[in-house]
Amino acid sequence: MIEYVLMIIAVLGCVLALMQRDLLKAAILTGINGACVAFLFQFLLAPDVALTQAIVGAAIVPVFLALAVYKTQRTDDK
Repeated sequence: MIEYVLMIIAVLGCVLALMQRDLLKAAILTGINGACVAFLFQFLLAPDVALTQAIVGAAIVPVFLALAVYKTQRTDDK
């Protein structure tokens, strides 16, 4: 049952990241997907894959995306 909840949270995290107009918020929300997938791997008894997913998917990728957004010029097109 918990695996279905984690999958739903991961999908909702992806949808929320896609719907954000602020790129910094979208970069941060990508970490939700990585963390949920890492928990799912841990639940499925794959701790080495879970650790790698937690490091890469929940930590490194959102940080690199946030740094890329920070380094570019932000313009408001309202």
